[in-house]
Amino acid sequence: MTIKNLIKMVTRHSIFVFLLCASSMQTSMAAVSETEAARLGVDLSPIGAKRAGNKDGSIPKWENETPKAIGKFSTGDHHPNPFPDDKPLFTINSTNASEYDALLSEGHKLLLKNNPKMFLQVYQTRRTATYPDKVYKNAKQNAVSATLVDSGEGVDGSIGAVPFPIPNDGYEVMWNHKLRYRGEAVKTYSASTVVNTNGAHSLMKVEATIKFKFASKKKNTNEAINLVGKTTSPPRMAGNKLLMHESINSFDEPRQTWIYMAGQRRTRRAPDISHDAPYPGTDGIVLVDNTDMFNGALDRFEWELIGKKELFIPYNSYDLHSAETEYDEILQPGSLNPLLSRYERHRVWVVEATLKSGFRHRFSKRVFYVDEDSWQVALVDQYDGRGNLFSFSEGHPINYYENPLFWYTLEAVYNLQDGRYYVSGLDNQERMYDFSVKPRDSLFKPASLARMR
Repeated sequence: MTIKNLIKMVTRHSIFVFLLCASSMQTSMAAVSETEAARLGVDLSPIGAKRAGNKDGSIPKWENETPKAIGKFSTGDHHPNPFPDDKPLFTINSTNASEYDALLSEGHKLLLKNNPKMFLQVYQTRRTATYPDKVYKNAKQNAVSATLVDSGEGVDGSIGAVPFPIPNDGYEVMWNHKLRYRGEAVKTYSASTVVNTNGAHSLMKVEATIKFKFASKKKNTNEAINLVGKTTSPPRMAGNKLLMHESINSFDEPRQTWIYMAGQRRTRRAPDISHDAPYPGTDGIVLVDNTDMFNGALDRFEWELIGKKELFIPYNSYDLHSAETEYDEILQPGSLNPLLSRYERHRVWVVEATLKSGFRHRFSKRVFYVDEDSWQVALVDQYDGRGNLFSFSEGHPINYYENPLFWYTLEAVYNLQDGRYYVSGLDNQERMYDFSVKPRDSLFKPASLARMR
């Protein structure tokens, strides 16, 4: 073969590879037009929700009104319920659930059917998801600049939170959840537990520091979230630690995790803490990508945006957050105490995730219901390989109104086959989350795990 022919062959091959890569990198429209982005803050909220209420008034107009504490409140306190006089409008249980069929997720229908003592108390809808002005400003810029790359596994051109306030597909909706605003950093103190069918449970307590690097004022490369946490209880697990680096593009750089086992006194890489690996301490009820309702890589599923609908979802769950509420009051056989849970009628984006051919995951299909006002996943229906509804997740949020930001106060994952469930984020008898922390990057180095107290 002559040098000339070799150059031709290499050139053709390079062009082919370039075209192949280019075609695989674009999975949605790059961004919306300036004209469409101009709707943000007008008929759409600054982060993309429909501002108007619904026809019958059961969903009011979004007014950008941050709730305020009733009575004495200082930063560092648990957040008093800003709506203490609200009463349930009606109750949904196993006997009347069919009357509300169109407004219930499949998970709620089966949970009510399986547990006659379970009920949903539906309250007045209050659209309390609000954020700082910088989030609104960044979202408007992101609308015309943010793009999906690497088959939806990464985001480019996004500043801060909410990369796709006017989404084109399911991938973009899920990225809005993954990169929603939760402050720039936070230190959390919380408990979690598996609740058995008789109500028995044993708490595990964890302290964690999280740095949401995508929300930082500084220009970031590919780092999304850094997290370091340590177990403080029970004694047999105390001192165990976890470090995680989450990237904005998991195709370019997959999640990196390290663990420190107190009994062994050494730090090691933990490469498989992802996807459907069982989440430690949950008796197999929860998978790694169940936490935060969904986290991690999108690569094993096809993500279809079904559309938007009205649904009863957990909202303004201040009674589940109250320092006056004991854990034993919350954790009851079969479900969280329904007298402490609050549901409201809201619009949600519906995203259906179907397992790709040739890929493995415990769930063959998942249906996500994403709150339009916060881009936070509210509910998830999760189906096994035979197509049976196997698991159901709920996120119970509040507005941490001193910031302001909208986030879960706790999450519950129900095993619909055996009646057990897992709860995380219990903070009633713990110190309140500290959103004022400014952790150094050095805290999130593997070498820091052994030194961390």
